[in-house]
Amino acid sequence: MKNEIPKIDVSNSETGCCPKFNPEPWDEKVFEFDNLLFAKAQTRSFYYIPLNMGSVMTRAMDAIREADAEELDKYLILSRDLTPWKAEHCFLVTKEVPGLENIKLSGTFMTKVYDGPFKEIPNWIKDMENYVKKQGKEMKKIYYFYTTCPKCAKYYGKNYVVLFAEV
Repeated sequence: MKNEIPKIDVSNSETGCCPKFNPEPWDEKVFEFDNLLFAKAQTRSFYYIPLNMGSVMTRAMDAIREADAEELDKYLILSRDLTPWKAEHCFLVTKEVPGLENIKLSGTFMTKVYDGPFKEIPNWIKDMENYVKKQGKEMKKIYYFYTTCPKCAKYYGKNYVVLFAEV
């Protein structure tokens, strides 16, 4: 079904920050987006290591809440590296958000869930490329859904990252 993603209960948070993540509805799935609305922000990086992620995320979420555009039961932030120096982060929203670039994403996305330290991302990308090829598809772009912040990942004992491969 187009524009359907698993629900995430944002109130299910033991930390008061990130909700606890259930990987099962996200792992090895296919999602169809048809002009799904996102508000976009960018971070600076140093060789793919984000430098200002916390402040950008806070500023973007404040703007989304101020616009009353937060998608409460469909929490999704898709991130991707544009260069070793810059990344973009697309926040699923219910309406356009003033002060942020608003975009619509369309396409077919295959997913896999990974758990581990961020340094494993290059290995996860290779695994995802192989997974997509085994399904007879070709990967165009890859996005990351970091399901929790580093503090919450440490608290929960899981650092789930969902890779979204546009095919």
